[in-house]
Amino acid sequence: MSITAAMVKELRERTGSGMMECKKALVETEGDLELAIENMRKSGMAKADKKAGRIAAEGLIAIATSGDGSKTSVVEINSETDFVSKGDDFINFTQAVANTVVNNDVASVELLNAAQVTGESVSVDDKRRELIAKVGENINVRRFKTIETSGTIVGSYKHGIKIGVLVELEGGSVELAKDIAMHIAAIKPICISEEEVPAEEIEKEKEIFKSQAAESGKPAEIIEKMIVGKVKKFLKSVTLLGQPFVKDGDVTVEQLLKANNASVKSFVRFEVGEGIEKKEEDFAAEVMAQVRGE
Repeated sequence: MSITAAMVKELRERTGSGMMECKKALVETEGDLELAIENMRKSGMAKADKKAGRIAAEGLIAIATSGDGSKTSVVEINSETDFVSKGDDFINFTQAVANTVVNNDVASVELLNAAQVTGESVSVDDKRRELIAKVGENINVRRFKTIETSGTIVGSYKHGIKIGVLVELEGGSVELAKDIAMHIAAIKPICISEEEVPAEEIEKEKEIFKSQAAESGKPAEIIEKMIVGKVKKFLKSVTLLGQPFVKDGDVTVEQLLKANNASVKSFVRFEVGEGIEKKEEDFAAEVMAQVRGE
């Protein structure tokens, strides 16, 4: 059977694959469009499985809010390179996943991957695998977090495409919530108050301060006071309430909140790739791998 340009065009539109790949698939199925699509999907799944072990530490953050405003979600999707994460296909996939999170009651990445993409008849994982086959890189749905409002205000802020923050306020205003989210994006507190700082973090800092103070040659009682002072300074620097507000260094976040009769109930801050051990890049090897279709 003769494979026409119109047949190739239709297959390209339905799969998003390249012209030569579409023509090859149609030749193999003797022009059977549906069978070609099925075979290409199977091939795409196989490619996705082959790439699953490759490190994906680049990517995007997306935020979505439900239609009634009761839920706001933030998600992180990873790719292997910054180049792929800036493409429209990846951007659209990331937002589609965020929309799916906020519209479904999913408690884990596994459940999210199995969920049907909002407005589509395909699961998140199948859509992810199809994208892997198209862009030639490993793609991971890494994590998500949802805050549901219950008489509270949820503010969100994205810094570029790499950092996303949600903050939940009791009292205050939407504008204040966004300002606090912006502060969290910039200053990166580890928790809200001093009481929430993990004991191991405090002990680790104490040991560092002890080593520094011991070299000063000062008496033990002076050293102890120095350590206490440094720990207090450390706690203020890593807690949201103790930090100077990013837009006005003369007041702390705690003072700003009190002035607006507000308190922070919770927050989440995602930064692309944090905690992922990145590989050393070998550009020549990467190009050759792509040439070989690996």
